Order: sequence, then structure tokens, then C-alpha cells
Amino acid sequence: MQRVARALRRELGGRATTVCFDPYERAWRALEGWEEENLAAGGPGRGRAARWPLAARLRGSLRRWRRRPTSLGAPTPAAPGAPRGVIVPEIFSPSVAGALPGLFGASAGPRVALFHDAIALRMPELAPAATVARFPAYLRELLLFDGVAAVSEDSRASLADYWRWLGVRKTPALAAIPLGIDPAPAQAPGSAGSAVPAVLCVGSIEARKNHLALLEACESLWARGLGFELRLIGLANRETGAAALERIAGLRAAGRPLVYDGAQDDEALEAAYGRCAFTVYPSLAEGFGLPVAESLARGRPCLCRSAGALGEVAAGGGCAGIGAASPAEISAAIARLLEAPAELAALGAAARARRFETWGGYTSRLLGWMSTLSRDA
Repeated sequence: MQRVARALRRELGGRATTVCFDPYERAWRALEGWEEENLAAGGPGRGRAARWPLAARLRGSLRRWRRRPTSLGAPTPAAPGAPRGVIVPEIFSPSVAGALPGLFGASAGPRVALFHDAIALRMPELAPAATVARFPAYLRELLLFDGVAAVSEDSRASLADYWRWLGVRKTPALAAIPLGIDPAPAQAPGSAGSAVPAVLCVGSIEARKNHLALLEACESLWARGLGFELRLIGLANRETGAAALERIAGLRAAGRPLVYDGAQDDEALEAAYGRCAFTVYPSLAEGFGLPVAESLARGRPCLCRSAGALGEVAAGGGCAGIGAASPAEISAAIARLLEAPAELAALGAAARARRFETWGGYTSRLLGWMSTLSRDA
């Protein structure tokens, strides 16, 4: 989600003003310098939730006390220079939801939200407790918008089904607009010459990403003498990913060829893609599956499920299915690619033949769709 928000803001450039709801000022405002730097950074964020330095809290509280107008101002929809629309790319908090009418009032055009997935609703046992508790209200709050752009057809269908189950008669316009990706380097370095083949898995360490099954699969292969390195890259969710983190530590202590460095910046991520023989993405469910698309765009085959949103990305070639992503299915697929160079080469050729939408193309499609929407007063 951080990658989506940053990429969208970058592509919009001077056509958009980025704002946030300041809980200390209790008002919408344009970003401050430290927030601009965070969004412009190429590296991963330190966490999922917003972080407010003490100085920012004090400034917001002081502005609220003084009731000083914010830099966003309060233009009316008819005022010259009023925004021609609103895009909300995140899963917003209850406080933001309560402040949306004020933001909507400053826009003359349609209000659009991006919808990523309904996994917290479909698989509550694998999601953080706070997210599960919040999600039904969030799905209802999306009804405030004029349009909702889902990141995949699977996500679009999930939201439409939920609204239908609620009995909602009038819903916002709902469309599936698949995400873009960052273009691959002109010549991604190959893995030739590596003494031990590397298998890469990119994704946050959390329950639904299914790392425990991947780790069990790899341990069974190492135990039988298959030589390869497993590299994990991703931010850890301490609530739902604790068991996987413990298993990672245990395997590393036992001397298994397992590397986990947490979240990495774009440069380190590109280097990891360049060094690996192929990637594995054992996730049980996704809204889109950016790591799969990014792997294929770099000519690296990917092992992933062929159902749901992942199936939408995998359908064009370069992927090998891993069924329900059980340890046995994952281990069999990894062993097959490690021991069958012809199959790996064929998947690599299919991956290199794929063409993916860029973030620029995605932004153009989103804006084009927005232009067809009418504002519901």
C-alpha cells in the first residue's frame, strides 16, 4: 500500500496536492517537509501506521489552539483553483472517515477511493485483530465516495458481493483497475555464476503470506540434501508473523542457508532479484500481488497460487502454480525448478515476454475513469 501511494503521488506530480488529516490539529492540511521526505523516499516505511514526531504533535496542537487556518484552506467547490477531485489511496482510520465530509467539501469533482482487498473479512483468523474489528465499518464508509477503484477483479467482486450482502441499493461506481509496477532495469543481472542457486521471497512477514509453509517446505528440501539459499525480504508484522519469525531464527541458528534482512530499499531489492534463480510467493490471498508482477517484469519466474488476484497476474505466463500452497506443494515445485533447468528456462522466457502496466499508465487509466464519474452531492 505504501508503494501504491508513493507511486501514485509521484505520477500525479504537480497536478495534485497531497494532504493529510492531522489528528492533533483536527483538520486537513498540506504535508509538512518531513512528510514530503517520507513520501519521496525510495526505501520502505518503518511500519504500517502513521507516526507523528513530538514536534509535529506540538505544532498541530498549537494550530488547533490558535484556530489558525491550515495551508489546505477551505475553498468552496465553485472557487477558482478548487480541486477537481479527491483520491484516497489507503485504508483510512475512523478519525479520517469522520473528517471526510470536510475534505469532500473542498472538491468540485468526484471523490474516489482505492480498494485493495477484503482479506480481513474473508480470512479474519489471519489478519491483525484491530484490522478485523475495523473492516466492516470501513467497507460501509466506502459508500461515501462517488467511485471505488479496486486493484484487481477479485477485489472488485469481493466488495460488490459484500455490499450486495448488506442489501445496499445504491453504491458508488465500482471498477477494477489493476495496478502498475516500477519498470525493470534495462539489463537485470543474471544469477549465472552463483555457486548455490538463490530462491527469493518478497513480502511482509505475516500470517496470510504463508511463510511457515514455505519454511517447512525448504527445511524438508535441505534435510534431503538439496542445495539452495532462501532469501526473505519484507517488513515483519509482529502480531501475525511472530511464529514465522521464530521459525526463521531457529533455522538460521541451525545453520540452514536462510537470509532474512527485513525490509530493504529499492537498490537492495533489485540486487536480490538479479541474483535469484526464481521467486516464490506462497501467499494464501492477495488484493493484487505486486511481488509476482515485479518478479516477472525482471525475467524471474515465480511460484505462486493460481487462484484469485494472484491468478489474474499469473495468467499471462512465467509462473508455476503451487496449488493451495501447502508445504508439500511448495517443496515439490521448488525441487522441480531446481532440478529441471529446461523448465526453469522456459518459464524465464515466458516471464521476459510479459509486458506490464507502468505506474504512469495506471495513473492515466485511473484519471480517465474518474473523468466519467458524476459527483453525488
